[in-house]
Amino acid sequence: MPTYAIGDVQGCFDELERLLDKLKFKRDKDRLWFVGDLVNRGPKSLEVLRFVKKLGERAVVVLGNHDLHLVTQHERFERPRKDDTFHDVLGAPDRGELVDWLRTRPMMHAEGGCAMVHAGLLPQWTVEKALSLGKEVERALAAPYYREFLKNMYGSKPDEWSDSLAGWDRLRVIVNVMTRLRFCTAQGKMEFRAKGAKAPRGYSAWFDFRSEEQTLVCGHWSALGLKMSAKLAALDSGCVWGGSLTALRLEDRALYQVSCAGYQPIGEE
Repeated sequence: MPTYAIGDVQGCFDELERLLDKLKFKRDKDRLWFVGDLVNRGPKSLEVLRFVKKLGERAVVVLGNHDLHLVTQHERFERPRKDDTFHDVLGAPDRGELVDWLRTRPMMHAEGGCAMVHAGLLPQWTVEKALSLGKEVERALAAPYYREFLKNMYGSKPDEWSDSLAGWDRLRVIVNVMTRLRFCTAQGKMEFRAKGAKAPRGYSAWFDFRSEEQTLVCGHWSALGLKMSAKLAALDSGCVWGGSLTALRLEDRALYQVSCAGYQPIGEE
């Protein structure tokens, strides 16, 4: 019963189907881990959501920044962006069911020596601590007051973690780390403006500070591309930008890729 971790799909349903064909994916035996950003920028977000939701327990999905963007659009808390491409979801008859399902996906998942998060983790956070912090956000997103949380979720401040943080600030930092992080300092101060692969002065890639036993599986960073090391599997290989869609078999780290047409111009991320 192999488990395949799959990079950012972002509405690229045709490529996902081709990748699963390449894996010879068996719905009754195999499992899929999705690193987040199931939707947006590609042409078929609705098909992706319907397909993954129907997989039930065969699929584990963690929330990415584009997934949360869809949730806030559905709840009318955020203005549409010119490059949004999930209008098919927002106009679908099963829109509410799909978005409610997406909203209640975990922030992070750990199993069998691997942990998965969309963007990254701070140097101060063990995997165990991060899982606990992620559950704080999950409870807020599933609670009757979830709309109040969504209203206060966005923003880049505070830009560093403290155990004393409370309320919306605390939850906002957790969301930012797990869905937006690329660069930080050894002390955990975050930088959100840079999106390329080169770290701004005084910062490093978040994974440069990790030294844990678990392998961390993530996505989010298409400019970085596929990056594999002993304890890291960064799987955003830029499908929506004309790169590839990547799957990693967790049991033996075998890699599978399919090429992608590219639905967004390079440099527009």
